[in-house]
Amino acid sequence: MHELGIANSVLDAVRTEMRRYPGSYPCKVGVRIGEMAAIDQESLRFCFEAIVQDTDLKSLQLAIEVCPRRHRCGPCGHEFIVRDYDSRCSQCASLETKCISGDELELAYLEVEEYGPSAVGTEST
Repeated sequence: MHELGIANSVLDAVRTEMRRYPGSYPCKVGVRIGEMAAIDQESLRFCFEAIVQDTDLKSLQLAIEVCPRRHRCGPCGHEFIVRDYDSRCSQCASLETKCISGDELELAYLEVEEYGPSAVGTEST
């Protein structure tokens, strides 16, 4: 199960990034996964939740965005989503197409909250 290794890598990336923002706490991390990346989303989510469970990051949420397989046609330049493994151009029907996305695995974003004095419970003037 390589999802455990991926979950560890995501957590390492969060910790590395948080060193740049002292006084902040990570709330949510987003990853972008291509549908051809051979990663099971539920396994990744399970592994991530298991490894953060007894840590200082136990409230960190994982958001997963799945990216469809996209191709670009060589002859006409049209970009399209591949459906049912049919990689023919939907514009000109050419088979001379190239995969441009759908195999990615990347950290998309990190949401953080800053520590500091809270305005909750104070009177407004």
